[in-house]
Amino acid sequence: MNRRIRVFAPATVANLGPGFDVLGLALSRPGDELEAELSDRPGVEIVEVTGDGGQLNCDPHRNVAGRAAGDVLRRANARQGVRLWLHKQMPLASGLGSSGASSAAGAVAVNELLGRPLAQMDVVLSAMEGERSASGTPHADNVAPSVMGGIVLIRSYEPFEAIALPVPERLHIAVVHPHCKVSTSEARRLVKERTYSLDLIVPNIGNAATLVAALYRGDLPLLGRSIDDRIIEPLRATLIPGFASVKAAALDCGALGCSIAGSGPSIFALSDDHAAAQKIGDAMQAAFRTAAGLASDLYVGKVSADGARVVEHAASSIAR
Repeated sequence: MNRRIRVFAPATVANLGPGFDVLGLALSRPGDELEAELSDRPGVEIVEVTGDGGQLNCDPHRNVAGRAAGDVLRRANARQGVRLWLHKQMPLASGLGSSGASSAAGAVAVNELLGRPLAQMDVVLSAMEGERSASGTPHADNVAPSVMGGIVLIRSYEPFEAIALPVPERLHIAVVHPHCKVSTSEARRLVKERTYSLDLIVPNIGNAATLVAALYRGDLPLLGRSIDDRIIEPLRATLIPGFASVKAAALDCGALGCSIAGSGPSIFALSDDHAAAQKIGDAMQAAFRTAAGLASDLYVGKVSADGARVVEHAASSIAR
């Protein structure tokens, strides 16, 4: 008999306004689940993918969870292989780090099965290899908070350094996912095709720095004011039907700050109270219906202090 584990990896919100590719936070929900067990066959086998509507590949070289799992095996010099069952429990192309959650789950599960030979930062690096297969480049603003939990700042990619930031106790977040899709590649193309002047760059630097200061001070109004992106949001807002109306509804309802989650189309808003966050989320959903005729899903809660983690242990037969 061989131990099988089930890992949950949380969805994330990346960028947080001005922090393009360097800031992200973990949500309490939704997230992905992945089952894993060791195998005496080297390499990675993806037995099944569920919840994706048949859109994802079971080839471990093309599936983000498989790529991340394989990188952990490589870093750990493991002689054994792994078998994976990926259960998607969050929408694809949502701006909530769907590929990042799957990558984080694959990396954390295999490291756990091997007895945790890798330090947490190496697990993040392995999860980034999964992201490479999804977007062409190994970004960490989704996978780092999905692995580590909390709010994370990526100081540098070369050399890699990720820093856990304080999470104010009263901070709540409402995330609305409209039933439409934004391609990450298309969203990144818009950014790459533009050049930016100093009158846009300087305010973003100031807001990103202020966001970090606000977290350390526990100053939620200041945090809300720092959710101000002059560079990326105006471009990506054009890909989200009804964006201006939804953001206005959130701010009119008392949101401390509001912006696009990752590449979109999901939109997040900050609050200092659960009931207020729920009310803000309801207003955002109503605005999506009125302005764009879109139904949506609402997630309300605190930032998750827990990253990807084992939620179940079970025994299963070794694959021969």
